[in-house]
Amino acid sequence: MSAIHRLVSPRSVAVIGASADPAKTAGRPVAYLRKHGFGGAIYPVNPKVDSIDGLRCYPDIASLPEVPDVGIVLLGAERAHLAVRELAARGAGAAIVLASGYTETGAQGARRQAELVEAAGSMRLLGPNTIGLVNLTENIPLSASGALEMDHFPTGSIGVVSQSGGILGALLSRAAARGIGLSKLVSTSNEVDLDLADFIDYLADDEATRVIALYVEAVRNPDAFRRAALKAAAAGKPVVAYKIGRSESGARAAVSHTGALAGADRMYDALFEQVGVIRAQTFADLLDMPAALATGRTLGGKRIAILTSTGGAGTLVSDSLGVAGFETPAPDEATAEKLRALQKGDHAALDRNPIDVTLAGLQPDLLRAAIRILLDSPSYDAIAVIVGSSALAMPDLMANAIGDCLPHSDKPVVAYVSPHAPGVAALLNRNGVPAFSAPEACTVAFDAMLRAKQARAGASPLADVSSPQPLPDLAQFGSGSLDEAAAKSLFARFGIPVVRETVVHDASQARDAAGQFGGNVVLKILSAQIAHKSDVGGVAVDVGPQDIEHRMARMAQEVGAATGTVPDRFLVQQMVRGGVEVILGMHRDALGTAILLGMGGVTAELIGDTTLRLLAPGRPLTRDDAMQMIGALKTAPLLTGYRGRPKADVDALADAIVAFSRMVVAMGERLEEAEINPVFVLPQGQGVVAADGVAVLSAR
Repeated sequence: MSAIHRLVSPRSVAVIGASADPAKTAGRPVAYLRKHGFGGAIYPVNPKVDSIDGLRCYPDIASLPEVPDVGIVLLGAERAHLAVRELAARGAGAAIVLASGYTETGAQGARRQAELVEAAGSMRLLGPNTIGLVNLTENIPLSASGALEMDHFPTGSIGVVSQSGGILGALLSRAAARGIGLSKLVSTSNEVDLDLADFIDYLADDEATRVIALYVEAVRNPDAFRRAALKAAAAGKPVVAYKIGRSESGARAAVSHTGALAGADRMYDALFEQVGVIRAQTFADLLDMPAALATGRTLGGKRIAILTSTGGAGTLVSDSLGVAGFETPAPDEATAEKLRALQKGDHAALDRNPIDVTLAGLQPDLLRAAIRILLDSPSYDAIAVIVGSSALAMPDLMANAIGDCLPHSDKPVVAYVSPHAPGVAALLNRNGVPAFSAPEACTVAFDAMLRAKQARAGASPLADVSSPQPLPDLAQFGSGSLDEAAAKSLFARFGIPVVRETVVHDASQARDAAGQFGGNVVLKILSAQIAHKSDVGGVAVDVGPQDIEHRMARMAQEVGAATGTVPDRFLVQQMVRGGVEVILGMHRDALGTAILLGMGGVTAELIGDTTLRLLAPGRPLTRDDAMQMIGALKTAPLLTGYRGRPKADVDALADAIVAFSRMVVAMGERLEEAEINPVFVLPQGQGVVAADGVAVLSAR
């Protein structure tokens, strides 16, 4: 039996620091274990009390009659490590430390947390600063959450892992009120040992869990998270994550656009997408999405039938679905004919969608028949049933009428409860029909089903590691920010085509260089200290050879006025025409290293059309990865012949993306920043060319 299994499904629980007063936090764990029917042994530990709730109380851990599977430590941060050390010495499977006052409080707390880890040794730790865990499947509440005051909780197939203890209680109580069944709930909090990934991994194997819901503050171990999420995807268990902190500005790179365009939250989007995690956009979604996914039904397309007996509510659902890209087509003639046979008269609107069967709210048999007709219809992939005010008079009949249809088809069926009737919604949820009190939630549910299907098909096995990439001799580049010419020379070493150019120091050299290129040219200052040359007047395009001396003198004057330094080196570049400008960069943060692709040029940040792809350790992007990145851009049609434009060389762009990622992998931490902006993607068959670049090298 693994240590995590002993933690989640213990046969014996020691409660260290237990209080005889159930009103106190320290009195709750024993009270809740008794209240909710834990069938194993409970050992309260408190030297000042002989018994608690009829249970013998032990003076210390050494006095316990057996080695407990789990110890719930209710002591303060100053003494918790002492109990943890004793539990570890006895061979306990795990300790749950509820106390706060650790890393979340500063340096002193960090020292306490290190002391806690040392005391635990090889024993597993949940917390500290946790509210514990609740195994609803087996009636094992190892928690002090006040939400456990409730007498009964519906058991279901949704496992919850939260980095916030308070959120665990909030989800438990909300789910119970809505009739949504949960399986396991775990608060990981400070994650001094066990973290999100450990419990995703555990729940992926848990027979009682079908869907995993996560409340995420930060992924502390990205590689383990990837492995666990991919394991859940392989097991067919959708993972839904609500990640807070979206408003935090990302860590901006010092000299490139890429840091601003990526940002911490965008990195989470990339991580979740690549490992098949569905991101919830609101806290409400964190229950709505899993409730829909827990049915196990697959949405085969975007065509939704809306069955209603109240026109206004049907329109609300229809409008929400339409905004999200779902279709609500009218029934085909055969389906409409079957519906018309159910209800005669011109008061029924049966040839349009929403399908308004006026009497359905009063006649459960009519509702049942209409749902079955729509489930059989080839025109629809799913049904949203509007439950109107008439259901208040006979909620059981209505809930049963909808629930009875579920075995008839594997198509998804959800309900929007139009009146404020939480009891009706809870009844529907208990009957296996995801029920929502907001029309937008129906859309969220269908969207989650579509995304779960896509996630199963598209999750990338990021843990694969390829052979090490060869590293060319880079001694000439030194360290620090490279000037543009040096940066592009670096990129060329890894097979990225770069523009033809010449470094010049005076007007005579500039005139000679311009003459060699045989046409108008681009003139730039060359400086490792000024990355954004356009901002200070350091770039001039389409300069004729006859004008280059005058333009260089003016540029030197303008840049000197803007920066206080007169440039003494310039680049004369071949003028590139007829290409689409893209930006290609790299971004590092706590989650790892990502490759960024977007529409580029000086307006890259203004347009903000970018996509990110995280690199697995030691693994560059594949060509398929690169093509998917290109296709993910909203402005990708500009590369494929939008409105008569010539098709761009997308294949060459994909090759450049792969080459850039190989450079990033090969150089590792030596490469602090790298960006090419723009890469000109020339017409089909003519390749790509890097026209500007930034690179920062570490001395390491």
